[in-house]
Amino acid sequence: MANTKVSRMAASLSGSEIIKLAGEINDLQQKGQKIHNLTIGDFNSNEFPIPKLLEDLIIEAYKDHQTNYPPADGIKPLRDSVAKFINDNLQLDYKPTEYLIAGGSRPLIYAVFQTLLDAGDKVVFPVPSWNNNHYTHLSNCKQEIVFATPENNFMPTANDLKDTLHDATLLALCSPLNPTGTMFTEKDLREICELVLAENKRRGDNVKPLYLMYDMVYWTLTYGNNKHFNPVSLVPELRPYTIFIDGLSKAFASTGVRVGWAFGPNHVIDKMKSILGHIGAWAPKPEQVASAKYLTHTNEVHEYINDLKSKLEFRLTSFYNGFEMLRKKGFPIKAISPQAALYLTVQINLKGYKTSDGTEIKNTSDVTSILLNQAGIGIVPFQAFGTNTDDCWYRVSVGNSTAEEPQQVIDKLENLLNTLQKN
Repeated sequence: MANTKVSRMAASLSGSEIIKLAGEINDLQQKGQKIHNLTIGDFNSNEFPIPKLLEDLIIEAYKDHQTNYPPADGIKPLRDSVAKFINDNLQLDYKPTEYLIAGGSRPLIYAVFQTLLDAGDKVVFPVPSWNNNHYTHLSNCKQEIVFATPENNFMPTANDLKDTLHDATLLALCSPLNPTGTMFTEKDLREICELVLAENKRRGDNVKPLYLMYDMVYWTLTYGNNKHFNPVSLVPELRPYTIFIDGLSKAFASTGVRVGWAFGPNHVIDKMKSILGHIGAWAPKPEQVASAKYLTHTNEVHEYINDLKSKLEFRLTSFYNGFEMLRKKGFPIKAISPQAALYLTVQINLKGYKTSDGTEIKNTSDVTSILLNQAGIGIVPFQAFGTNTDDCWYRVSVGNSTAEEPQQVIDKLENLLNTLQKN
C-alpha cells in the first residue's frame, strides 16, 4: 500500500466551512429544490455586472495582445492609478513604489504573513473574521483569538486587545468587516492604534516590531452616516508598521477580475514582491492594463460605486427591516442595522424549539440545517469565521440576491417559524 503521508501543516489544515455548506446547497439545487443562497461573499454578475467601461477596456487589452508576463510588482501605470485613487479618496499619500499588485487580495494577505512571521510567532486577530486562522496555520504560527461581542457590533476594542500584544508579531484587522458588515468607529480604531504604537515604543529597535495588517477591501461600500477610518490617517506614526490590503473585487463587483493591491513600508512591500514573484501570483496583465486606464475615469468610477452601493443598501435594508418585523412579532431574532460591505449580521436563535415532527433543535448546526432544508435559506454561521460560541449568529450576504429576494426569504422564514414549537 502506498505511503500517503503529507506535511503536518497540510494534514492538519481544515477545510472551508463555507465551501462545505455550498456543497450542501448545490446538492439540494441539483435535486430541484429552490434555495436562497445567501452564503457566498460574491456578486451575481447578472444583478451586479462589472463596470461596462472596465469590461470594454479588458477586451481591448486582450485584442491588443497584452498577454505576456507583467512585472512582479504590477505594471507601473496601474500602480500610478491606484496610488492616485487611494490618495484622492482616503488622503493616504503612498508612492507607486510602495504598492504591490497581485491576483486579488488573498495572495497579498498570504505574502504579509510569510514576510513578517517566523514559525512559532504569534498572530492576534478578532473573531468572527475571515480566514485569519487559516493563514496563521499555513505560516506555522501561533494564534491568539480575541472574541468580539455583539454589544460592540462584533468589532474588537482596545480593551479586548490590550493583554494580547506584548509578545505578538502581527495584529490582523479588517474594517469594514467580513462577515459582519460592521466597522470601526474612529474612537475604537484610534485607541487600538495607540496600543500598537505604545507596544512598539516599548520594544525599541532590537526586537521585531508588532505589525498591523489592515484589510479594507470593502472601504468603498459604506452606508448612511457610517465613515471608514484607517490607522495611518488616525495615528501617522504607525506608517512604518502598517500594511494595507485592498483591491478592485468588492468596490467594482469584480471578484473574478483578480486585481488586488497592498501598500505599506518599502522594506515589507519589497519582500512581499519577491515572495509573490516566486509563486507567480500576479494579476493577469490585460486586467492590469484595463484597470490602470479605468481608475483614471473619475466620474465613471464614482458613478459606478454609488450605483452599486444603492443596490446593495436596498437589499441589506430590506433584510434588516424584515428581521426587525419578525423580532417585533416575538420571534427569537436580532439583527444589526446595515453599516457596510455586502453583509448583514443576524441572530436566529431557535435552540430549544421543536420542528413539526417533534425534532428538537439543540444547537447552531441544527438551526443551519433546518433553515436550509425546510425553508430553503442558506446562510453562514459565525463558527465558519472562527467563533466557538453556540449562539446562532449568522452572516447574510446580499451579493447574490435579487431586489425581490429579501421579502421572499422573510416570508419563508416566517412560515417556518410559525411551524415551530417552544419546548
